[in-house]
Amino acid sequence: MAAKFMQIMLTPAVQAAQERYFGKHQSVAQAPERDPFTDDEAAFIAARDSFYMASVNSDGWPYIQHRGGPRGFLKMLDPHTLGFADLAGNRQLLTTGNVAANDRVALFLMDYPNRERLKILGHARVLDARENAALADQLCPATELRDKIERLFLIELVSFDWN
Repeated sequence: MAAKFMQIMLTPAVQAAQERYFGKHQSVAQAPERDPFTDDEAAFIAARDSFYMASVNSDGWPYIQHRGGPRGFLKMLDPHTLGFADLAGNRQLLTTGNVAANDRVALFLMDYPNRERLKILGHARVLDARENAALADQLCPATELRDKIERLFLIELVSFDWN
């Protein structure tokens, strides 16, 4: 487990609940500013063909969106950055709008057969694919989908946790 993840998640309210139900609480005193991905996370991410992404709207309501594509469509650009191409879809743009108001996101990547989960916390930004052609080419999940890319999501990693 990356230390920053639990430092962020162990809020005073969570610690109070732990104290109430278990008689003690967890805490993380020292954590880096952010935790980089390792080769293990890179391999897991590259093998996924879907994930869930949570964002929060400007009224504080959470929203969870399923994202799917060819295996490896979520790309690790460097040890601190993930990216994926956003294709033409239902035109609601809920996550895109949420990220404009609050850039914090959580990703939940599953390997159901092996019962492995990778949870990722990060800051997202959305770029117009028309204005970032080279990055759109890099994030394109399959050649035949290039013309359907409308936006690009970049997620700057804060931390992650396995379970």
